[in-house]
Amino acid sequence: MAAKKGAVKKAAVKKSAVKRGASRGVSAQKASASPVLAGVKVDSMRRAQMLMYSLGRLTAQPFTTALIIAVVGVALALPVAFSVLLANLDEAGARSDGRVQASLFLEERISDERATTLAVQLEKKPEVLAARALSREQSLTEFRELSDFDAALALLDENPLPATIILSLNDQIQSPTALAGFVHELQRLPEVEVAQLDELWLQRLFAIVSLLKRAALLIAIMLGVAVTIVVGTTIGLEIQNRRDEIAVTKLVGGTDAFIRRPFLYSGLWYGLGGGLLAIVLVFIALFALGGPVNQLASLYGSDYRLGGLSLLQFLGTLLAGAGLGMLGSWLAVSRQLKDIQPD
Repeated sequence: MAAKKGAVKKAAVKKSAVKRGASRGVSAQKASASPVLAGVKVDSMRRAQMLMYSLGRLTAQPFTTALIIAVVGVALALPVAFSVLLANLDEAGARSDGRVQASLFLEERISDERATTLAVQLEKKPEVLAARALSREQSLTEFRELSDFDAALALLDENPLPATIILSLNDQIQSPTALAGFVHELQRLPEVEVAQLDELWLQRLFAIVSLLKRAALLIAIMLGVAVTIVVGTTIGLEIQNRRDEIAVTKLVGGTDAFIRRPFLYSGLWYGLGGGLLAIVLVFIALFALGGPVNQLASLYGSDYRLGGLSLLQFLGTLLAGAGLGMLGSWLAVSRQLKDIQPD
């Protein structure tokens, strides 16, 4: 019995020692992690202080700051406006039901009843929004209304036009490649003699949209370079004005990263301010153009309304402004810090 109690006591002592060792290990880990967390916290506080310090320096020169932000804002507003314009063109094209059409001229042997049946079958295809069959007489009547060949047609003994099917295509196949493939598929139908698509109109449409997109991209690149140059020049002048201060900071051990940080934050504020101004300018332009666009749409029997900035465009404008501002600032600081050395 005494031997059993002794074994139990030894096991309890061993378990207690293990717990104390584990506790010491956890305490040691916490003690080693505490300086790291404290260092991160201090660094974050310093960055926040530097961020607010750079903002304070900008607000101390309101006229100069407002002028730079105005230049950056106008430069950013133009590509943003182009982006909104292209988005509205895409929306208007998506809402224009039946704008893209294909005409199927049937064989002369095909009766009007067979043409109507074929139109019903084609309307079930996912690529087709609507199908309308025209009898031989309806095709002749429509041709007379759209042309000036009444006298020539009166000389003919019989109607030369076949039955026709007009297909209004879905917006699922708006690309030229998809449209050409679908028309080729229609051409292989035994009842169809000629399948025709208004390719010239489509080429003009896609050429205009492609031109606008390329123009928007080029304008965005050029104005982005302009924003970078403007911010970089402004930061460069500020560095020259603070040349002695920077030299003293280097003399007491300040690193280039420490000196560079407030200038980068100044570029960030310039970019964010310019981005916000660009958004305001675009909203003002949309408000001014909304009424005329709505009136124009109503004349064509449409309820189309001019769309505004999307969330992606809103955030993209701010990020682009901030990024360009910091890029210009970084280029200016990196170039001029090398030339400033303490005596």
